[in-house]
Amino acid sequence: MQFNSYIFILCFLPLSLIMYFLLHRVGKKKTALFSLLCMSLWFYGYFNTYYLLIICSSIVINYMLSRAMKRAGNGADKSRKKPFLILGILFNVGLIFYYKYYDFFIGNINTVFKTDFNLKHIVLPLGISFFTFQQISFVVDAYKGETEDYSFLEYALFVAYFPQLVAGPIVLHSELIPQFRDEKKHRLNFDNLSRGIMMFTRGLGKKMLIADMFGKAVDYGFSRAALIPAGEGALTIPEIIIVMISYAFQIYFDFSGYSDMATGLGAMFNFAIPQNFNSPYKSISMVEFWTRWHMTLSRFLKTYIYIPLGGNRKGEFRKYINRMVVFLVSGIWHGANWTFVLWGVLNGFAQWVNMFFHKPYVKMCELAGNLPGGKLYRWLIRAVSWFVNFVFICLFWLLFRADNVTQCIQIYKRLFVMNLDVRSELIEGFRIPKFRYVLEFLHLPSSDQTVLMTGCVMSIIAAFIVCLCCENNYNRKYKTNAVSLVFTWGVLVACIVSMSSIATFLYFNF
Repeated sequence: MQFNSYIFILCFLPLSLIMYFLLHRVGKKKTALFSLLCMSLWFYGYFNTYYLLIICSSIVINYMLSRAMKRAGNGADKSRKKPFLILGILFNVGLIFYYKYYDFFIGNINTVFKTDFNLKHIVLPLGISFFTFQQISFVVDAYKGETEDYSFLEYALFVAYFPQLVAGPIVLHSELIPQFRDEKKHRLNFDNLSRGIMMFTRGLGKKMLIADMFGKAVDYGFSRAALIPAGEGALTIPEIIIVMISYAFQIYFDFSGYSDMATGLGAMFNFAIPQNFNSPYKSISMVEFWTRWHMTLSRFLKTYIYIPLGGNRKGEFRKYINRMVVFLVSGIWHGANWTFVLWGVLNGFAQWVNMFFHKPYVKMCELAGNLPGGKLYRWLIRAVSWFVNFVFICLFWLLFRADNVTQCIQIYKRLFVMNLDVRSELIEGFRIPKFRYVLEFLHLPSSDQTVLMTGCVMSIIAAFIVCLCCENNYNRKYKTNAVSLVFTWGVLVACIVSMSSIATFLYFNF
């Protein structure tokens, strides 16, 4: 089941809210949590009932391991708990490896050693990377003695709670389970409900009205890149730029939209879901970008990998190595393809470059600020930094989206082949209905290609304005007035009308 579907908006969500708050109202607290757990499992099993066996087994085993560590004691001597910690990490990592990387691993062995091991062609269970990382954090915290005496029902709902189950955020037990116990949150709160509806609707609009529009150009562009990587009919320079920028906006509004919807859904149930996006395209460095993009994944990698490796505590050389390890893990986490591995390495290398030039950059900004008209010079330095950073983000996204490394290299090579044509099929998704008549009225060129190119440019400019000038939905102050009502219902109706062709969220693949 997807957030952008009729069954979710018109059936699943209202039924979940009514059951949860009605059961709390009659004093059935555990039954209310159980109803929410059942609805969450229905939400997950709607994709494939086989997935329920995987997630339920994972929940049971991880909870049993945490209880075993609890019984082993919370004293300074953790030696009795360490076997359970190791078993928990091996189980969770093994689960991801089998479902996500087994065929990739065996395929590479066959290629390198000329063997002929059979591939299993395993279907990746949705959200396995998210709920497994969430449970790894719980097992590690249980080993440290930082978990409370949670019931199985509370733990199961913490893992399976549907807003964050399939594509995050990666929530910590300390952020969600105490909210299940807070009696103030058991009553319907109309302020939270209205805020949740507004946030959910804006996220839905990001996905369906913006991300899916850019996705049409991306799908066509990569279909051409796959069929004709370098010959006649291959992508031209402006087409590659359009595809590159379109994918940057598609993945931004797709994943940001999902995170907004998850947070909005949490608010409807009076639960605070942690922020996962903070206007990442406003970043002027890759270091800053990764503090704003997929914030809960960055937090997980920092807390459970970077700091245990030594973080910044063991000298400059180890700090750089630890950063690279973290981004290599991030790349591998995203998918079983060498494109993701290389993408992680390139992001790690970009971190090195940013850290190396950070002090000279700060010094240059200080010197510029002391000159006459210093504010302008500092703004220009930041503008150039932002532009360079955004270009590299887009180039890295091409690798992230490519089917394989060879295809990506072919696309990069085409950037140096002088051809300025743009096919109308690529930009058809940017067509603005009746816009030709506006151009004719203004006595401007009104050919079909002009209409499409104008729509493309206007869409890209509008997306830039939203990303760079608008406050992110998480921090926005939502007002319950007539303007908000009309805007929210206008966006919701537009999205519902567009649901005849539902596009899957990009991060469902990870």
